[in-house]
This record gives sequence, C-alpha cells and structure tokens, in this order.
Amino acid sequence: VLGPLTNPAEAKSLCMGVYDARLTEPLAEVLGQLGATSAYVVHGFGGLDELTTAGPNTVSILKDGQVSSYTLNPAELGFAPANPADLLGGTAEENAQITRAILLGRDRSSRRDVVLLNAAAALVAAGKAADLPTGIRMAAESIDSGAAMDVLQKFVAFTNAGVVH
Repeated sequence: VLGPLTNPAEAKSLCMGVYDARLTEPLAEVLGQLGATSAYVVHGFGGLDELTTAGPNTVSILKDGQVSSYTLNPAELGFAPANPADLLGGTAEENAQITRAILLGRDRSSRRDVVLLNAAAALVAAGKAADLPTGIRMAAESIDSGAAMDVLQKFVAFTNAGVVH
C-alpha cells in the first residue's frame, strides 16, 4: 500500500490491490485526495491483493472525483472459476518462468486469465479501455501478438543495463 501512496511519479491513473476488502473504498478516496483522477483498488477472493478468477472480488473505482464500489464476479466476464491452488507461484525463478510462459502464449490456464483480468483493470483505469471486457480483449491481443513479451524483454534489458555483475 505504501508504494503507490508515496510514489514520486505522482501517477494520475492507478490499479492497486489491497489485502483487506474493507480498504478498497477508503484507499480509492485517499488516492483521489492525493491527485489521482482514475483508480481501481481491488481485493481478490481468498485474501489476494489482486483480482482473481477463483471467486468474487471487491472493487472500488475512483473516477471524476467519485468512488463507487461493487463485487466483481469473474464468471460474468466469461472466466471459468479457478482453483486457488492453481494460481500459486513459487520461487523467484519459478515465477519468472510462469510469467514467460504466459507472455509467450504457452500457458493458457487460469493463471493467464488472472493476468488478463488485472491487465484489463489497469487499462480501464488508464483510460485505454472503455470497460473490462474491452480491456480483456486488448490484453489478450497484446499477449497473443507477442507485444507484451517484447515490452517485458525491453524492461529487463533496461533495468539490467546499469547492473554490475
């Protein structure tokens, strides 16, 4: 929670997750007070600090200075319910392998669905997608075309450029 609230970039659009559903609305209000114009603050089923397809999610949206909250049922967006155990990560290396598999199109499991759902929320918050279904389609196109993997590779190269081994 502290990172997004103290980010020196002063982002005007945010998508952030919280560990407690009761925090989504107050944090959306705080983000507005800190200058954000658009935000999704989410809490996922099972205590996750991100959206999940394993069950209902609590979402608070900041838009035009107003906060609204609702329960997001991923099945209503066409996602099959995930088994929470299937979404677990592992070590840093295992998580990197999972990420690469998703972005290379090799993993089309419930893990990919969670990536699509969270990316869609970020796209809507940023004003790049009108709604979650549109954001989901955009995220899927980005992965399927290889564009998402290209961005990851550029990010890795950039962040490693100044690292001395």
